[in-house]
Amino acid sequence: MEIPQALRYTKSHEWAKQDGGEIVVGITAHAQEELRDVVYVELPPVGKAVTQGEPAAVVESVKAAFDIYAPVSGTVTKVNEAIPKSPQLVNQDCYGQGWFFVLKPGQPAEWNALMTADAYATLIQTHSSGSGT
Repeated sequence: MEIPQALRYTKSHEWAKQDGGEIVVGITAHAQEELRDVVYVELPPVGKAVTQGEPAAVVESVKAAFDIYAPVSGTVTKVNEAIPKSPQLVNQDCYGQGWFFVLKPGQPAEWNALMTADAYATLIQTHSSGSGT
């Protein structure tokens, strides 16, 4: 599985990409593979203040519902209007058209606490080998 080097990652399997002064957020390929068929996405409202590590959105699959956590604190400036209508975009293109929301960071230093691609790769390898899958 290809893990994009330009992104940063959380232990809860969100990715974050700096785009100008904002941060685009989605879930990783590993997360969407674990979820399998995404059937519903609930996005935060534009203008909502979110806190790093706190739930900001919800994604449901045929298996279960999961919270999507804010990788950094900030204010939601944009949401991906396409994914509530076509939640399968999360499975089809999680690093592209399947993004969830954009944040204006309130604490830019929190970016440095996110994992690099190499650290995230180590995390998912450790979890995969430890779970017997």
